[in-house]
Amino acid sequence: MAVENIKKVYDFPLFKRVLKYVVPYNKTFYVTTFLAVLLSFLSPLRPMLIQHAFDNYILIPDLNMLQKITILLIVLLVLESIVQFFYTYGANILGQSVIRDLRMQVYNKILEFKHSYFDKNPIGALVTRVVSDIETVADIFSQGFLIIVGDILKLLVVIIVMFVTDWRLALFSLASIPVLIVATNWFKRSIKASFQDVRTKVSELNTFVQERIVGISIVQLFNRERIESEKFERINKDHMDAHIRSIWYYSIFFPIVEILSAVSIGLLIWWGGVSVVNGDEVTLGELIAFILYIHMLFRPIRQLADRFNVLQMGMVASERVFKVLDTDSKIKNEGNVAFETISKSIEFKNVWFAYNEDDWVLKNVSFELKVGETLAIVGATGSGKSTIVNILLRNYEISKGEIFIDGVPFGNYELNSLRKNISLVLQDVFLFSDSILNNVTLKEDISLEKVKQCAKELDIDGFISRLPNDYNYNVKERGAMLSVGQKQLLSLLRAYVNSPKLLILDEATSSIDSESEVLIQKAINKLTENRTSIVIAHRLATIQNASKIMVLEKGEIIEIGTHQELLKLDNAYKKLYDLQFKD
Repeated sequence: MAVENIKKVYDFPLFKRVLKYVVPYNKTFYVTTFLAVLLSFLSPLRPMLIQHAFDNYILIPDLNMLQKITILLIVLLVLESIVQFFYTYGANILGQSVIRDLRMQVYNKILEFKHSYFDKNPIGALVTRVVSDIETVADIFSQGFLIIVGDILKLLVVIIVMFVTDWRLALFSLASIPVLIVATNWFKRSIKASFQDVRTKVSELNTFVQERIVGISIVQLFNRERIESEKFERINKDHMDAHIRSIWYYSIFFPIVEILSAVSIGLLIWWGGVSVVNGDEVTLGELIAFILYIHMLFRPIRQLADRFNVLQMGMVASERVFKVLDTDSKIKNEGNVAFETISKSIEFKNVWFAYNEDDWVLKNVSFELKVGETLAIVGATGSGKSTIVNILLRNYEISKGEIFIDGVPFGNYELNSLRKNISLVLQDVFLFSDSILNNVTLKEDISLEKVKQCAKELDIDGFISRLPNDYNYNVKERGAMLSVGQKQLLSLLRAYVNSPKLLILDEATSSIDSESEVLIQKAINKLTENRTSIVIAHRLATIQNASKIMVLEKGEIIEIGTHQELLKLDNAYKKLYDLQFKD
């Protein structure tokens, strides 16, 4: 039955796909498999030697030969232990090697996903896929497949040896096996459903914790500690309940195995003992050997159920992992034109875009931004301002229309070169838990001297120099050691050191104090000087000198022109201006 189960799992395409990952390590795989086969033949030798010793050197005393048999048993035990060591070590090396490569493949795949994928999938769930799910896949090799193969071979060898020794004792020993097979099948089916539930609850736990820790300031600000604790308690309890269900199945199954093992030994001792006493063909050595064979049989059978569950749990995890690998969410990068500079203009022609089908965020947007000009985009929240930025960064693909840079279709440009020459400054600045230098450069080819020179040109070298270790100061996670204004200044410096051909400022001054705004505005003026730029802003005072201002409303351009031209129109822009400067 175990062989049929192995075949059933092996024939499953998912398992075949998992096995493909051992191809680079086929030498380790073959050596480990050979050791598993060797162990299956070494194990039955001990009972055979013990039988031989009892029948020939104990019942018929021969101390000299008994001593030799004892030494041989010790040597065999040491050899078996050495083989077991290398087998276990090799299986785990294989498993860890596979998940190392698989984890890298999944991580690199995630790095290439479109932003729309992350809009729909919780970050905590992806963390689970990359970390714990892949760790579970390793168990397929270190605790699952190879050990199952070894156990099945051991079972076959032991059963063959038992029948060759005495077929009647073998039948008595195997009398309870049909009941054990039924119990094993029930256990296997029940525990698989339980393990699937456990993996789901682990993903929910990771997602919940990740979101609450990232948003800890909101949790504390709104006094939601108790509410979030209660939610976590429910999720945590569901996770515990799922584990307890699996433990419940274990606590039923293992006693059944022990009882059936005891029944087999009881039947064997009853019939074999009677045969020995009556002087039949059964010897005392055979009886003792068969008791050891029964232990060798039932222990692997009991473990086989557990191994199958490890295998199934690994398969459940691998299915989740391969779902990520099979996701077709990569941004199209079919262009072969290197984006090096903007010599003429950026042009939008009748561009439509929707995050969801037919829910249009941009509607028939057309404009032209000439080289060296600054385009300011204003409008109410949700009017589509940031969507234009996301499109230019190729975070999302347009639904309809065309975009040209110097007359070349936008999609013809190679993605990496396009992003390399565009710098973005966001309202919510993201900084890694690393030094200021590494957060500013993000590339290995920018020297400290260049960073310092750019910081002086933007007039922000002063505040960095006052920090401990200046440019080597660790800002901690998300820049927690810096103020909002300081993080914004570093973001501007990060954009400046890359000498972008297109600069995009998305609400760069919307949430800072007046003192920081002065420094930031000076830095922005330096950044945008003679550089093609797009500025999204709520504060109209920061964009009055823009080459042109575009007003969006519900995804449509309703006005476009200079500051003075739009004021003369006395329309939407004039209303926004009067609202901000009415005092």
